[in-house]
Amino acid sequence: MREVRVAFVCVHNSCRSQIAEALAKNLYADQLVAFSAGTEVVARLNQDAVRIMKQRFGIDMEATQVSKLVDVLENIDVLITMGCNVDCPFVPCKHREDWGLDDPTGKDDMEYERTIDLILAKLASLVARLENRTIQI
Repeated sequence: MREVRVAFVCVHNSCRSQIAEALAKNLYADQLVAFSAGTEVVARLNQDAVRIMKQRFGIDMEATQVSKLVDVLENIDVLITMGCNVDCPFVPCKHREDWGLDDPTGKDDMEYERTIDLILAKLASLVARLENRTIQI
């Protein structure tokens, strides 16, 4: 399978989309070129997400990622919206899907862990569907 350019999009690009980008880069770097972006930006990534990703995976999202707008996305094969309950702007892509994830911001660590587990499962499914060519790009 060739490398697939995948973008994860949500409103602030501070939590779910950043987690997905970090996990995709760390677990599927040989298959996915991962990006994240939002319809708004924030000054800092969600600090609970940063802390939990560092504890659980040793990934320091703040060392390599920043919040950015969707207008930086180019040549995207797969666009994943995270479940923002908003209309995401048009981003040209070959395949688009919504993962419908609730935002764990302001909730306890168990909600972050649950969100991370859902992202892990959805990433594995995405890669499998790309490998099996059930997603045509």
